[in-house]
Amino acid sequence: MAEPAACPLCHAPQTAHYHRDRRRDYWQCPRCRLVFVSPAARPDPDRERAEYDLHDNRLDDPGYRRFLARLFEPMAARVPAPARGLDFGCGPGPALAAMFREAGYSMALFDPFYAPDRGVLGPAAFDFITSSEVFEHLHRPGEELEALLGWLRPGGWLGVMTQRVIGRRAFAGWRYKDDPTHVCFFSEATFEWIAAEYGLELEVRERDVVLLQKPGQ
Repeated sequence: MAEPAACPLCHAPQTAHYHRDRRRDYWQCPRCRLVFVSPAARPDPDRERAEYDLHDNRLDDPGYRRFLARLFEPMAARVPAPARGLDFGCGPGPALAAMFREAGYSMALFDPFYAPDRGVLGPAAFDFITSSEVFEHLHRPGEELEALLGWLRPGGWLGVMTQRVIGRRAFAGWRYKDDPTHVCFFSEATFEWIAAEYGLELEVRERDVVLLQKPGQ
């Protein structure tokens, strides 16, 4: 049970053991409160892709649209069309981007497996960025977060959908952690740390949606 060298979000050098199940150990950073697995416990790209290929998320599924609406609606209320957005980690069926396009937005897509063209990305290129069920998959969340904030224009919004850690007892029975591609787990305290560290305004919505606003000019 070797301790990871550093937190993958804030890079704090010391972390504490948080939980062990029959497959892997979980660690928590005392600074940003991120819970995560060690690099050795992360799946390789082939295993990741195989898991993602099993997903069947269709735009014509009313239940899936209702699920995505919990991120779509608050973002659309804060950033009216026409505006330019990025669906980060869009997956094989970018339904959330399609919902924004239906509402008159211009949307770019990026996903390392399904839409890997980094040419769509650039400094201050987007009025808003959405990331639905993606942050729990990030192997280097600190680097990815800084990149996302760099791609946002001043005053832009980042919307994140990911289930949140609420405590050790709940974590032990939490099915969300059992997906082998879920390697980072955020709590409300983690998002509060992110907001304070980067000077962002934070809105915590529902059990799995947060909105972060970049400072304006």
